[in-house]
Amino acid sequence: MTQDQGLIFAILAATIGLFLWGRWRHDIVALAALLACVIAGLVPDEKAFAGFGHPAVITVACVLVLSYGLQLTGAVDALAQRILPTNAGPMLSIAALTSLGALLSAFMNNVGALALLMPIALQIARKQDLPPGRILMPLAFGTILGGMTTLIGTPPNLIVSSFRAQSGAGPFAMFDFSPVGVAVALSGVLFISLLGWRLVPKRKVASVTSFDTGTYLTEARLQEGGKAVGKTLREVELLLDEADAQVIGMVRNKMRLSAPNPHRELLVDDVLVIEAEPESLGSVLGNLGLKLEAAAQHEDKAKLAEQPRETAFSPPAAEAQESKTKHSEKKDPQADARSLQELLVRPDSHMIGRSVSETRLRSRYSINLLAISRQSHRSIKRLRSTLIERGDVLLMQGAPDDISEFAADYACVPLADRAISIPDLGKTSLAVGVMLLAVALAAFGLLSAAVAFAAGVLVFMVMRVVPLRSIYSAVDWPVIVLLGALIPVAGAMSSSGAADLLARLLMEHIAQGNPVIVLTVLLVVTMTLSDFMNNAATAAVMCQIALSSASQLGVNPDTLLMGVAIGASCSFLTPIGHQNNTLILSPGGFRFGDYWRLGLPMEILVVLVSVPLLLLVWPL
Repeated sequence: MTQDQGLIFAILAATIGLFLWGRWRHDIVALAALLACVIAGLVPDEKAFAGFGHPAVITVACVLVLSYGLQLTGAVDALAQRILPTNAGPMLSIAALTSLGALLSAFMNNVGALALLMPIALQIARKQDLPPGRILMPLAFGTILGGMTTLIGTPPNLIVSSFRAQSGAGPFAMFDFSPVGVAVALSGVLFISLLGWRLVPKRKVASVTSFDTGTYLTEARLQEGGKAVGKTLREVELLLDEADAQVIGMVRNKMRLSAPNPHRELLVDDVLVIEAEPESLGSVLGNLGLKLEAAAQHEDKAKLAEQPRETAFSPPAAEAQESKTKHSEKKDPQADARSLQELLVRPDSHMIGRSVSETRLRSRYSINLLAISRQSHRSIKRLRSTLIERGDVLLMQGAPDDISEFAADYACVPLADRAISIPDLGKTSLAVGVMLLAVALAAFGLLSAAVAFAAGVLVFMVMRVVPLRSIYSAVDWPVIVLLGALIPVAGAMSSSGAADLLARLLMEHIAQGNPVIVLTVLLVVTMTLSDFMNNAATAAVMCQIALSSASQLGVNPDTLLMGVAIGASCSFLTPIGHQNNTLILSPGGFRFGDYWRLGLPMEILVVLVSVPLLLLVWPL
């Protein structure tokens, strides 16, 4: 063993130890490992940060932005409404939800796929009277399985592809992972749906969310061409039942009807007063093609302002007031900087006893009130004229700074972040089309994955699919730093000969020259490491060992690289191995040792299914 090999082994051992300890975040540990390699002379100073410009890193960042755009426009909510069964037993519901999670995570970030479907999973748990964990763990595992099926499904696949490109064989194509990945994912989803979900421990939690604000009362206007136009009120109520929402009133021609006739036919511009759970508010609007009344009123005013001055008479005083109002508005609350925030009205708030119209939310703060949640009773007034009470929760839309300013002025408390989204249905088709086009360009080799998805992000920015302020916040920067820092470290393993040394030890003392055993050991070791450390970091370390092993055995390196990709995507034993496992820890009420009951059979199944398929699809 040379001095350089000893140094890289020491740095890697310390890095893995710090990953397992968990005291510091993984990006800090990775950056420390990179700097240690530079100081030790293992990585040239001028190439220290070359990893941050690596195509794999660029692709991961772009996919995160595109995934956020699909979430923001309500594309996934619309898909869920069409695919998930409404009246089914636990087994069918879990099968449908897990399958949808796997499908989504094949083409978007799997953490994003889980975040989108978690509210639906919690609703299913309530309807089926099941502990939330028995829905959440199958969903989390399904999204992890789906990620291994395409190049962009999960960062480890991009890392594996980049190491293949560096070896001179070129990167993997978009669907090279699919023959084995799809078979493994289908086997896993089938096992989870039929038997696996029963292995999840029954854990009771005080609440499936961090707080309970009750239902929201909001006003939504029927849009031309919307699904609700022409239907009777009774028919719309039946559709709303699927999302645990109901109509408690309607407005037609500025007249409020608190108990409308259920056989009344709904018309364009009718306003429905809807009571809905916070998490289902977005899907309710998307399913019926409704637009929030606050947004619809803003569009009406914008269209009126665009009319020629001679077509609409406006007295001088009114014109002066209109000009004053326009100048007083700092920005449009429907513009790019919009966000959603729940505010709790404190007992000493100046909002108590006042209506929204009195506080001049739009002209003074450039924000909108979208809905009110009230525990005591329902209001029978229009939203803008409803008097605010202590304890009300207000769903506000606008720039974060403006909402914060309003909250400070009126003694309102911002509540914890919650997955509440109001879809922009006008941009749903655009977002889906751009995503599909980017996938097609990368799949057919017309553009590299990094360029194709970067072009998709550019279209999202130009067409304002994602607010410009949210472009960079949609990127998981700790993951980007992790990848950018570890790519040069993994390169140091190759240049120092450390990877070759480990490969020889693996073959001589464990596999004894048998390539099938080498493949199995690589898969199991990668899977075990990914249960305790970041899967992208695991892939970066194990790829060099796989390439060195293939070189010494004289076998196809693609087989071993694909084994690393499968192993790095199967973190099922612990809550720290994958972000999706961590996300369900608290809502599911899980303990650290709860994951292995379903996770261990899953990992055994993955080995039994993937090894024969790898040998068949990627012969040694």
